[in-house]
Amino acid sequence: MNKPGIILASSSPRRRLLLRQIGLSFDVIPADIGEEVTPGSDPADTVEALSLQKALLVAERLDGRKETEPGSYAGRLVIGADTIVVRDGQILGKPTDPDDAVAMLQSLSGRTHQVYTGVALVYGTDVAGSVGDKPQTVSNRKGFQHHVFHERTDVTFGSLADEEIRAYVESGSPMDKAGSYGIQDDLGALFVARIDGDYYNVVGFPLFRFYREVNKLLPGVVTPFVTATGIS
Repeated sequence: MNKPGIILASSSPRRRLLLRQIGLSFDVIPADIGEEVTPGSDPADTVEALSLQKALLVAERLDGRKETEPGSYAGRLVIGADTIVVRDGQILGKPTDPDDAVAMLQSLSGRTHQVYTGVALVYGTDVAGSVGDKPQTVSNRKGFQHHVFHERTDVTFGSLADEEIRAYVESGSPMDKAGSYGIQDDLGALFVARIDGDYYNVVGFPLFRFYREVNKLLPGVVTPFVTATGIS
């Protein structure tokens, strides 16, 4: 069986790192879409819709190339993802400026919020046919098959001093992150008192759920244990 090539439709360095952590080989083609969120929209629906929009945009862009051309869509699996932070039902995106980042972090101080990540898997019938029976839990659009899911993690912050918040914002680290913080690689980790759910979901990609979903749909496409140990 020939495994399909994998494309990550995201510019996030954190998602790249997580997928490489499990031994996945892939190309990166960012979708470069706006991430505007309608006020009052459902968080789960929002991340699923945005992740699918990203993956479909890349798949449709590549679908215009001939199969013999470099980077054609033929035999590819495209992965899209989107992460948002939700406080009291309000979706918090990336901060617009440092003052916005300060206000977000002050609103999260001493409270529990939710992190949602949506993941979309987009592929063609050539991919599904190469790895087994046609999946049952997919929809079709423009000849593609797709499957979307989301994961939620509850995160509780300790009480944050204003000087801690302002020093963190001045470092520049929060400015490209939903909710104005990152749990994985900087001082934002010191704000988190507890999490309930998948840690990697907060980082930006729910590895546990992804591994099970993709192997349920496309068995044999993601095989980190075979790669790492040679087991079958």
